Amino acid sequence: METIIKMYQHLDWANQRIIETLQRMGDQSNQAKQLFSHLLLAEEVWVNRLKGLDSNPQAIWTELSLAECANLVEKNKQNYAGLLTGLTERQLKEVIVYKTSSGIEFSTPVGDILTHVALHGQYHRGQINQRLREEGHEPINVDYIMFVR
Repeated sequence: METIIKMYQHLDWANQRIIETLQRMGDQSNQAKQLFSHLLLAEEVWVNRLKGLDSNPQAIWTELSLAECANLVEKNKQNYAGLLTGLTERQLKEVIVYKTSSGIEFSTPVGDILTHVALHGQYHRGQINQRLREEGHEPINVDYIMFVR
């Protein structure tokens, strides 16, 4: 449980660094903003699934404005904090049933979903940094080790 909590503290820290950088840049990197929008919308879809809410048909490749991204960073932070507060090891093993955007039903343990969300975000943060570098901007160091230092 401690590892999951730490992963979400890192996720929040990394998302905050990304949004602050994109806000400073304005609309200079639409590709980075599109990837960040996807990352945040996917976090929202998964939190809705974890809460037993309908997450379909939510368009996870919609490009949000920077203001919408900033709002979703905060909303996702609050939603995941609420889910993680008091979560037990037993609850991490509970299986939830949900449908993908294609309508396919799956059953997955809560702990695996939480791990997926954290890793999915880090994957896309790497892509965001690649786009920034290609556009001549300085990448954002969101490595876990930087967070724990």
